[in-house]
Amino acid sequence: MRFAVFCTAVLVVMTLIPVRGSDQLDRTSLPIPEPRRPVYTELDVRNVKSPPRFEVKAPAGAPNVIVVLIDDMGFGVSEAFGGPVPMPTLSRMANNGLKFNRFHTTAVCSPTRVALLSGYNHHSNNMGSITETGTSMPGMTSIRPQSITPMAEVLRQNGFNTAFFGKSHEVPSWEISPAGPQDRWPTRCGFEKFYGFLGGETNQYAPTVYDGVTLVELPKNPEYHFTVDMTDKAIAWMEFQQALMPDKPFFMYYAPGATHAPHHVPEEWANRFKGQFDMGWDKLREQTLAKQIELGIVPVGTKLAPKPKAIKDWDQLSADEKKLFSRQMEVYAGFAAHTDHQVSRLIDSLEESGQLENTLLFYIAGDNGASAEGQMNGMFSEMTYFNMLPEKVEDMLKHYSEWGGPGTYPHMSAGWAVALDAPFSYTKQVGSDFGGTRNGMVVHWPKGIKAKGEIRSQFSHVIDVAPTVYEISGIPAPKMVNGIEQDPIEGTSFAYALNDADAPEKHTVQYFEMFGNRAIYSDGWLARTIHRPAWDMKPLKSLQEDVWDLYNTREDFSLANNLAQKHPEKLKELQDLFMKEASRYHVLPIDDRVFERTIASAVGRPTVMEGRNSMTLHEGMTAMGTDIFIDLRNTAYRISADVNVDANGDGVIVCQGGRFGGLSLYVKDGKPSFTYNFLGLESTTIAADKSLSAGSHTIVYDFAYDGGGPGKGGIGSILVDGAKVAEGRLNRTQPGIFSVDDLADVGVDLGTPVAEYGSSSHFSGEIKKVTIDVRK
Repeated sequence: MRFAVFCTAVLVVMTLIPVRGSDQLDRTSLPIPEPRRPVYTELDVRNVKSPPRFEVKAPAGAPNVIVVLIDDMGFGVSEAFGGPVPMPTLSRMANNGLKFNRFHTTAVCSPTRVALLSGYNHHSNNMGSITETGTSMPGMTSIRPQSITPMAEVLRQNGFNTAFFGKSHEVPSWEISPAGPQDRWPTRCGFEKFYGFLGGETNQYAPTVYDGVTLVELPKNPEYHFTVDMTDKAIAWMEFQQALMPDKPFFMYYAPGATHAPHHVPEEWANRFKGQFDMGWDKLREQTLAKQIELGIVPVGTKLAPKPKAIKDWDQLSADEKKLFSRQMEVYAGFAAHTDHQVSRLIDSLEESGQLENTLLFYIAGDNGASAEGQMNGMFSEMTYFNMLPEKVEDMLKHYSEWGGPGTYPHMSAGWAVALDAPFSYTKQVGSDFGGTRNGMVVHWPKGIKAKGEIRSQFSHVIDVAPTVYEISGIPAPKMVNGIEQDPIEGTSFAYALNDADAPEKHTVQYFEMFGNRAIYSDGWLARTIHRPAWDMKPLKSLQEDVWDLYNTREDFSLANNLAQKHPEKLKELQDLFMKEASRYHVLPIDDRVFERTIASAVGRPTVMEGRNSMTLHEGMTAMGTDIFIDLRNTAYRISADVNVDANGDGVIVCQGGRFGGLSLYVKDGKPSFTYNFLGLESTTIAADKSLSAGSHTIVYDFAYDGGGPGKGGIGSILVDGAKVAEGRLNRTQPGIFSVDDLADVGVDLGTPVAEYGSSSHFSGEIKKVTIDVRK
């Protein structure tokens, strides 16, 4: 009996010890130096024995690693964590692995992703918010310091193959062009393979996709959906890698753009949920909490945290509001279920290859909470949010039957975001509430985790994933990379908890900050302030006047019982601790600006066009983003194109944006034309009456802006060889961006079209050059 107990104890300890290689390599300094080459004096190679081949291999037994990161999914979405959406793959992995119910993110996309991929806090990575709102301040520049090396690069240099499929929101916005620099593109950050998009979101039906650093022109397939496409590519890469190197471990980062807006999903998936949300978000919150208690996701006695006052009671809504909002949720649920189905294809392929047993899988259901950026009514086109134009229910109902299809770019009402973050109060962007930062995570590793279907409640954070991978793989966090001393890793491995549900938590202190929303966790206590909910354009109070709350999270899972008045001394202690941690990790000074930071010149963010008012373009220049292309917002400008055309030529000369907002100078049926598409809601076209003669011409579009503030109109004129051929008025223009994924192109309109061009947007003639001049 004693021998059996001893053997059991040894087995448990062994499962907690990371695998180790038998090599004597110093893996703390990268790249691992190769041995000195021997020098020979022998003339004939036949008389010499060759030295052993030097090759860095992963430590013996190191598992494959797959990180699945879903976008904008709240804690209360998936069935596995008590939510309304069946996600059978997540549930399957949970039933054969572990659920982590106190795992945390940063509350927003880019910051969570850099933290996940490095093991360091987001401000330490200089990613205090998304790349598009980066500033010149340390902690906010979007430029990862040389003293931090991404996990993919560490694993690659330690003998792993590496690949990345999906959303990359870690590249500074002004670096997304062939001119780069491309140091922060995935294939320069440790990934040998990248297939996906760069930025915060994409049109699932018409994405801007890169293979490595090369832009891909996608096939004209009416059935195309990006999540399906990226999964096809991920499976193909994995099969190829296993066929060639079955004994070499791989690291795959699988990060779909789903379920971030736009909520794009085939209609049959949305229709699976028809009528299932007619009861509304208030009842859904109650149902979710009851299910979470039943599953043991939250402790018995947990209460719903107060619903924010800004969110209306469902029973106070009109019939039209209920109809529209229910459809929004059906589409979102279909989007989530469709995404999990794609993950199942990846897992099934892994299992068929025999690799599932020794694959360490992290399935993270959200890089932050569900998004309330759809504001109170939701949106037919999410770009209205970035242009501060609320949409009306009666207008959106006109698109009811096509919601979620390619003719929409939709988002849901904030009421659903609050419900999908149950049992908490707030949402994405709110880094000081668990509704913004707590996400369900499943860890699956049959070879190393003996428990099945259990829950782990130790506090953990997204910065803990990389240290966990390192420990299990037997790879140290490097101390030196390319001769540069590395910062000490900031995350804490949670490998200790994988086979011990009762192990004391090791990650005991963690700050949170996003757009002025800030909090500090310490040994079960949380002090926080709600500075600005996602649906408000301005903070509730100044940073100096913010009111702080205090919670004992070990007794109050949902943050429903504010203890600030009962324990003022504890609150003060934690406020002081926040300032200490904020200083240590480059959080200070805090920047609570939002839309102001989208204007690069206002915050010191670089742009390619910085200091220039003129840009000369050539055919084939495509996918130029807001911080790459010349800024035509809220100003007068002149576009001049030297072209050579055939009679009745067609095609785009230059365009920016797409179906949901943009502008385009083009030729249709031989006639020079200009279209301004205001947020996909109204479109104005100015066109010449006569076709161009065959030969060389200079086509000019001149826009005289009315002035008097942003978003005003003006007079547009088209000139051919110096003679005015058309004139028209734009009643208004977009004050903000056209799109984050429909970008500027010359000679073609990639993505969705700004205007109706005919059979193709490709310019049928020759574009010698296009010059754009801005008149400030």
